[in-house]
Amino acid sequence: MKSLVLAGGSGTRLRPLTHTSPKQLLPVADRPVLLHILDRIREAGVTDVGIIAGENMDQISSILGNGNDIGLQLTYLHQEKPLGLAHAVITAQDFLDRDPFLMFLGDIFLDGHIMKETQRFREDPEVSRILLTHVSDPRELGVVELDDNGRPTRLREKPGRPTSNVVLTGIYFFSEAMHQAVWSISPGDRGELEITDAIQWLIDRGHPVEADMVDGGWKDTGNPSDLLDVNRRELRKLHGEIHGDVDTASSLHGEVRIAEGSTVIRSRIHGPVTIGHNCVITDSTIGPFTSVSEGSRITSASVENSIVLAHATVHGVGDISASLIGRHAEVRRASSSTTKHTFVIGDHSGAEVRG
Repeated sequence: MKSLVLAGGSGTRLRPLTHTSPKQLLPVADRPVLLHILDRIREAGVTDVGIIAGENMDQISSILGNGNDIGLQLTYLHQEKPLGLAHAVITAQDFLDRDPFLMFLGDIFLDGHIMKETQRFREDPEVSRILLTHVSDPRELGVVELDDNGRPTRLREKPGRPTSNVVLTGIYFFSEAMHQAVWSISPGDRGELEITDAIQWLIDRGHPVEADMVDGGWKDTGNPSDLLDVNRRELRKLHGEIHGDVDTASSLHGEVRIAEGSTVIRSRIHGPVTIGHNCVITDSTIGPFTSVSEGSRITSASVENSIVLAHATVHGVGDISASLIGRHAEVRRASSSTTKHTFVIGDHSGAEVRG
């Protein structure tokens, strides 16, 4: 069985970070979101994976390569414009060869596994399966109505007045019939070929579609608060490993992972915290629930519950919390300050903080 991972899209809710990098490569516990998804796919025993991408394809392929390092065989499929999830299936038809397949959105997070659902699909690939969850506000998601037996009867994409709080998670197992469905539907109100319409086409024509609730927590990582929440969830699983240098004037508490080439000087690290390769932490307090990516420099600062992307600099700023600081971004103190600061700082940007 093959899998299709959709890694296109513009990531508008995560701008300015996504002006220069695809949202699927934003780090969670110092690993790109996309790698966490590929972990779930590999664990389910699916190793032949097609990745749909647009103008961000080179950035994604430069990180993942051919997939050998993560136990997968990756094929990159170019989608010129993000014209809908069903259009992505059309784009991938040569790769999929009109066979049943697993499809995953590239910007979601699943704190669980899909091995059980994958086995069910292998046993009966004529039955499409959609994975669902309950949310408090379904208006920005694909909403699913279920009958008394838990089977899907009606799907709507981002309805203004939802009739259910059950939504699609972005994880699908599609029978061969989906290849006909994507060619049979018309663009919806957003001008896209919606996967909800393609699934509805299957249901309306008697093709079997079953629903399963996801096992474990699920998040759409499309906005800063959800990305930080997912980062916290992953860091709770962290096992401390110290491969860098920590001087005797520093202290580590809880689960802390420090990669090779990094140095901690006269600082306090309160786990769970992960610090990537070749970072320098000096006279600072880090954590808890903070990820610092490779090459970053944090000096005379305090950072907690935040994600610091690669090669960022934070200098002389205290009480940074619930923040995303982009690649090569620079945050420096302009004058004394006693309040907490929250940032979403884009790549190659700078900020000065005044009291």
